[in-house]
Amino acid sequence: MRALMAAELLLTLPLFRPFHAGRRLRALSAYRRAQETLRDKPFSVTEPGRQLALAAERAQMTPGEVEQVVDEWMFERPLKYMRFCRAAGLLELVDHLSHQRLELGVLSDYPARAKLEALGLAERFSLVLCASDPDVRAFKPNPRGFFRACERWHLEPCEVLVVGDRIDVDARGAAAAGMPCVIIGRPQRSSLTDRSFLVLPSLERLRCALDDNHR
Repeated sequence: MRALMAAELLLTLPLFRPFHAGRRLRALSAYRRAQETLRDKPFSVTEPGRQLALAAERAQMTPGEVEQVVDEWMFERPLKYMRFCRAAGLLELVDHLSHQRLELGVLSDYPARAKLEALGLAERFSLVLCASDPDVRAFKPNPRGFFRACERWHLEPCEVLVVGDRIDVDARGAAAAGMPCVIIGRPQRSSLTDRSFLVLPSLERLRCALDDNHR
């Protein structure tokens, strides 16, 4: 996805003056860095518009200008590429879990419903939560979103398995909420104990592991 978006960004550069292109890149970078800054605040609750305001300050732009760039280049343009960038084993894993009659949900720092629709999976997830939702308003690893999912499903934290790709965000948030967690990808350095989460190389391996354990 990053490569495709970078290529599209380069292809559109001739249509704009270099000044405009530089502002666009600066806005995107500032927005991502603003999220990490807010995330690093220990279990803080995000204020509506705080990320945009912080990014605008760093990019020396107005919040409206940053929002326009972010909406176009982070939330709208990538949708057409979603099906081509679908993770290997995702459909098989979703089919397996649905066959087991397990509820599936998404907790994301960004709005995820449009992405699920682009992937053709929106109907397979009974719960879609975002950090900006009024009843969440917190970036991971703050456990508010994890607890909100439990409330919506009427489940205890120990009954919900978190699957993510970042130890410092997903595994740390799951640990704070008392949930088991699987991280997909290569082992990463972490202050969390190895017993607090499991690292698997792929979604295919996760499906096999769940099938082997019959749970």
